Amino acid sequence: MIAVIGAGPAGLFAAITARELAPDMPVVVLEKSAKALAKVLVSGGGRCNVTHACFDPRELVTRYPRGGRELRGPLTRFGPAEVVQWFAGRGVELKAEPDGRMFPASNDARTIAGALLDAARDLGVELRLGCGVREVAPREGGGFNVALADESVLHADRVLVATGGRTSSSDGYALAASLGHAIIPPVPSLFSLDCEAKWLTALAGVAVPEAEVSVGEGRGAITRRGPVLVTHRGVSGPAVLVLSAWAARVLHDCDYRTELRVNWLPKLDRAGLDALLQEFAHAHGKQPVAVGGPGGLPKRLWTALAEHAGAAEPQRWGDLGRTARERLSAALCATRLSTTGQSVHKEEFVTCGGVDLREVDFRTMQSRVRPGLYLAGEVLDIDGVTGGFNFQNCWTTGRLAGLALAAG
Repeated sequence: MIAVIGAGPAGLFAAITARELAPDMPVVVLEKSAKALAKVLVSGGGRCNVTHACFDPRELVTRYPRGGRELRGPLTRFGPAEVVQWFAGRGVELKAEPDGRMFPASNDARTIAGALLDAARDLGVELRLGCGVREVAPREGGGFNVALADESVLHADRVLVATGGRTSSSDGYALAASLGHAIIPPVPSLFSLDCEAKWLTALAGVAVPEAEVSVGEGRGAITRRGPVLVTHRGVSGPAVLVLSAWAARVLHDCDYRTELRVNWLPKLDRAGLDALLQEFAHAHGKQPVAVGGPGGLPKRLWTALAEHAGAAEPQRWGDLGRTARERLSAALCATRLSTTGQSVHKEEFVTCGGVDLREVDFRTMQSRVRPGLYLAGEVLDIDGVTGGFNFQNCWTTGRLAGLALAAG
């Protein structure tokens, strides 16, 4: 028997793969909660960002703050193109959006969940919901005893741990640790940042198509560019989420209290911005600075930045001296925000940390510590930025684990 712990995307995909290739081998999926594929169903606002239309593994691995090097080989074997093909073979068309994210053509995550559950059922995978695992212990002579929460015990030849990587706790971490694995302490990744700046949070809903966000100083600075959204608690949007992934442990170690710098006009250097402000002042000398300026920023944001820089009405462009202009330039290209915490991005959750990747054979996803034990998905110390990369990790490692589980 093959026992798969966790009915998320990695676990279920591995179970399906194993059963396809070894139809005579019983496969049971053990899920602690009452619902399979819970994360699939809430991902992407209920649409499910299945993968990303990045088909070059060399480029694809750059989207993983942790685990990219290890995934390079696996992604050549089962990457986004193979995911698209797999779902197409089950009547589910995926579509790519302009930013590369891929969703089901139905725009409904239930389409993805349904395809996976139908495949599992048709292949005879046994799915046990509300079935927690207390312990996995090696058996004399090979295999494992899998002790369940109801006090029963399963005898499994091979075991896959694919419990995901929730930030609060994961039974998979404890199971892997009990079998000899080192666990990199898990911390949140992919989150919005809360800020003290009430003048900014009063603009909730304002979005800037391209801005640059940074934490840290000098060579230790981490900077990312992209859309930024102002929220009632602070800042979010793709640039902030990607920054949070690359700086996940740095931000955790300072308890999410640090200085965030925002460059609202990253296409201009400081000299270019100053020249642009001078040119605008010359052409619009009688206009109040707070009413508007160059750069194409949303009017509410411009007004707030101007006022924050001390250029509230009735300050006019023609009366704006060098010192005042420098303050305005600093507000536009280096707004400094004191962060006070982090917020989960919608209902999604991604973890930095998990099973140490040095202890896993990425050709088969088998443990290097405990033969017969396999690990896949986010229980590993792998996480990607937003855009379908975390699910791709699950499909890829789940597929390879399933192949190896079937082969024995």
